[in-house]
Amino acid sequence: MLFPDAARLEREGITTYRRLMVKGVFSVSHLILTSAKQIQSLRQTKPSEKHYERPERRYELPPIIPNLPYHASNERYLRPTRSCNCRAPQVVALANQLGAFQKSDIEYAQAAFEFAKEMMTLEIRPIQPVEESLRLGTGTCFELITVFIALCRAAGIPARYKIFSTNMIQAWREGTIDADPLAKKWYDALDNFLFEGEGEAFVDGKWRVAHVGPTAERQAAGGIPVTRFGEDSLGVWFTAKPGTLMYLESLPRGIISGSKLLHKISPASMERINISVLEQIEQGRKIIADAGGVEVYDQNARQ
Repeated sequence: MLFPDAARLEREGITTYRRLMVKGVFSVSHLILTSAKQIQSLRQTKPSEKHYERPERRYELPPIIPNLPYHASNERYLRPTRSCNCRAPQVVALANQLGAFQKSDIEYAQAAFEFAKEMMTLEIRPIQPVEESLRLGTGTCFELITVFIALCRAAGIPARYKIFSTNMIQAWREGTIDADPLAKKWYDALDNFLFEGEGEAFVDGKWRVAHVGPTAERQAAGGIPVTRFGEDSLGVWFTAKPGTLMYLESLPRGIISGSKLLHKISPASMERINISVLEQIEQGRKIIADAGGVEVYDQNARQ
């Protein structure tokens, strides 16, 4: 058995998630009761406000060709899971385009990482299945992680979610949470109920982290080094709150339903954050150009 501790990690992760969810339900209920008027006034954008338009996809999806190879194991970390159908035709076609079964595992995992991180754009919305995320070219951080995991599993590389309750550095907050007054209030009030995550792929005998949520432009806008495959966001722009780290094969149902609930309560908050994300990208693009390119910017940021 390749992962003898997998079942234990899964049980511990689910137990931790349920514990945090119980606290979260009370926090959400209290916030709705005490902020009903503010939620009502801010839940819809006003005609005078700027509206979000989804950016064009940064890539062309490859054609779906019958009988392309994919890994068909039903072992843990290799099989399809909730919202992560690693055998979907769109996933299989893209995996083969990226070099599945042709490149070494480390080279392919790197290609999957670069695709999910740099070719897809963050969009806060109800979480969609991986096929829809690829069609749109956008997704929540968990959708982008799912793209990476699905691509790895399609190529026979075990992959899993690492989820945690987080604090983020101020530069990261300013371009997302603080872009909307209601989102800021939710973030400050919900404490351990706000989750962040990364993907992990098992390559060459070790788990390697993949933080794919931000593009290089967004990291430049925050003055942050550009993430590389194998580099952890924890300790750089996120910190995991004690006792909240979870290693899971599948996204919990609550994260998916929670994204739908949040959008239903305040769609305007999601729209304001998405507008801010696009502004971050434009700002970061200029910073990178002024620095002389991504590599030069990254080297300076790391120094």
